[in-house]
Amino acid sequence: MRQATAPLWLRALALCIGGVLATVFVFILISALEALWKGRGLALWGAVWSPQTARFGILPMIHASVLLSFSALLCGWPVALGCCCVLRGLGPKGLRVLLGFTLRFMASIPTVVYGFAAVFLLVPLIREGLGGSGFCWLSAGLLLALQGVPTMTLLMDEALRSVSAETSLTAAALGLTPEQNLSSIVLPASRPWMASAAVLGFGRALGDTLLPSMLAGNAIQFASSPLDSMRTLTAHIGLVLSSDIGGGEHLSLLLAGGLLLLGSVTVTLFVHHLSGRGRR
Repeated sequence: MRQATAPLWLRALALCIGGVLATVFVFILISALEALWKGRGLALWGAVWSPQTARFGILPMIHASVLLSFSALLCGWPVALGCCCVLRGLGPKGLRVLLGFTLRFMASIPTVVYGFAAVFLLVPLIREGLGGSGFCWLSAGLLLALQGVPTMTLLMDEALRSVSAETSLTAAALGLTPEQNLSSIVLPASRPWMASAAVLGFGRALGDTLLPSMLAGNAIQFASSPLDSMRTLTAHIGLVLSSDIGGGEHLSLLLAGGLLLLGSVTVTLFVHHLSGRGRR
């Protein structure tokens, strides 16, 4: 039987879009390499940010991006797994319906709304209860975790739904309850999808701009405490672009963009690999 092929116009459109995206990626990478080539490579990789002395090290921002993303993942992934288990039968029906509606509603809320609410609710709570300014690693990490929970939960739930549909009859024939089927068969069989959800949550936290800009304090330093301020690579790009500064600041922006692109591509390829393992 002859296989159907896509129309010529559709293939041409896909080729054009792919070419445009490839051009953007190449431009960002070439710009990052140019920033290093102009004799400021060692300074850009440094740990000191001091425009007065022409030192534009972005190492504190790299540290902040990785630290904030991992902390958001460590807080959000267990919550997402718990929500997923509730949706798959470990909670009463009314709670499952309410939780499913809440998660889908949360996924549709713009990021700026999360940040705006946190500025007036979470930041004063941390400031009065724990000290500091409230604009810190803890505030940004909690909101990034909250924002990533719906995406990770819905991805896990889809995987568990598929595996459960394949194993429920066999498990029932063996005398297993739905709870036993979920804990003993479905969850272990869905490990690649669980890992995919974790990597996706990490990538979303790594690429977010608004929440770190609004809540992390934007201080260029190595944070050693959850109450310390920090500036991520994404927040740095937004702040530099808004100030329209040239020179070393502009070069640091190009390098930060290249690093974020490489990080995003790595996360995407890793998720694709894990998803392929889950399908097999």
